Amino acid sequence: MVSTTNAFSSFSVNDLDAARAFYADVVGIEVDQTPMGLDLRLGSGGHVFVYPKKNHVAASFTVLNFGVDDVEAAVDELAAKGVEFERYVGFDQDDKGIARGPEGPAIAWFKDPARNVLAILSNP
Repeated sequence: MVSTTNAFSSFSVNDLDAARAFYADVVGIEVDQTPMGLDLRLGSGGHVFVYPKKNHVAASFTVLNFGVDDVEAAVDELAAKGVEFERYVGFDQDDKGIARGPEGPAIAWFKDPARNVLAILSNP
């Protein structure tokens, strides 16, 4: 039987050192180096495994979401560290790249150094 006790998600990057620096220094996640990659230790107690892949292809969808109490403040903090926010056709985004709408939470997308899509969104 499958157990969800030790479940975790993972995704690849093309440069483990760049990923470690980005997730630790820019995003502020506790990152542990393992023999096979990086263990992102989330504040919720969960983990995300990031592994190197020579022929890495960036995900075109959001691989990791960060729920925050204040999306605008989080966007400002990341932008001050050099993060650029993505713009997508079909979303009404403000000058900071934050989309707000009646069908979902306030959200802003950005990419890690391997070009994987990440998001900041308001906590439910």
